[in-house]
Amino acid sequence: MVKLDVGVIGATGMVGQRFLLLLKDHPLFNVVCLAASPSSAGKSYKEAVKKWNFSEPVPEKFADIPVLDTDADRQKIASMCDFVFCAVNMPKDKLKELEYAYAKSECPVVSNNSAHRFTPDVPMIIPEVNAEHLEVINFQRKRLETKRGFIAVKSNCSLQSYVPLLHPLRKFGIKEVAVCTYQAISGAGRTFETMPEISDNIIPYIGGEEEKSQQEPLKIWGAVHGGEIIPATSPTISAQCLRVPVSDGHTAACFVSFENKPTKGQIIKAWKEYSGEPQKLKLHSAPGQFIHYFDEDDRPQPRLDRNLEHGMAVSAGRLREDSVFDWKFIGLSHNTLRGAAGGAVLLAELLVAKNYITKKEV
Repeated sequence: MVKLDVGVIGATGMVGQRFLLLLKDHPLFNVVCLAASPSSAGKSYKEAVKKWNFSEPVPEKFADIPVLDTDADRQKIASMCDFVFCAVNMPKDKLKELEYAYAKSECPVVSNNSAHRFTPDVPMIIPEVNAEHLEVINFQRKRLETKRGFIAVKSNCSLQSYVPLLHPLRKFGIKEVAVCTYQAISGAGRTFETMPEISDNIIPYIGGEEEKSQQEPLKIWGAVHGGEIIPATSPTISAQCLRVPVSDGHTAACFVSFENKPTKGQIIKAWKEYSGEPQKLKLHSAPGQFIHYFDEDDRPQPRLDRNLEHGMAVSAGRLREDSVFDWKFIGLSHNTLRGAAGGAVLLAELLVAKNYITKKEV
């Protein structure tokens, strides 16, 4: 199989680094260029990375690649690549313009960023949950007047710890959801070394996170109509988001009320039997078992369970009846794998399988 040539925009940051670890031996994707801010441009990748955040070393195949300027070298990058992954840290309005510029240069963008999550004709995808939203790309291309170029985004990392668990239960009529997420410091691009204030501490505020947690699921559960995604109007979601002293793995305490209250057995059965398009298509990064349920009272735990299925599975546990809502449970996902770079790579694999991303004609 001929590999697709890929660029990583924002390659020096934590998520960009994770992209490179995932892509170094990928069977479909061949990384041909790395891009970052002007301060990194012109340096080799190993020189441009101020801090490498993983125990696995910088892949040798990328160490000496010269870093390009994300914006100034855009046309060069777009000409080299069949598509790009984007994980840039910049103001949202500038990021929005940057991603549009790549798309209009006929270079598809698979984005880890939030800038376009609520653009009506940009699909925001959890691959196992709403793959059907990819059809809106055809309408987006018409608006942008492109043949190949488009933008597709993944949802916020913390959503992965509870939305995939709620999704198989929608058939019972979810009415109300309350969720509290306990989010790892890598979600802020930090380590214990660079975030000493988290030691022996919890920070009860993450800017913009609660709004994303309440609104993004409704777009994910929405429907394509008239060339755009119309968000769902229910369920009502209330969220609180806390930063906790955990390196990787976002945990969610979730409370749910239903129109037709299911039994515990029905919920567990729905979780264990659920699979989506990535499993049907046997995509490279897809977990074989999407949702794992633990019977033990003290599971799931980030340190024990975040790496299930190479960090691409979602875990659930402590399912029990609630005195206010119908049911409550704990969810867990790996935030930089399933929630960030891994989720974006899986999305790209899905886009290739559905022929939205193809090899450029020479």
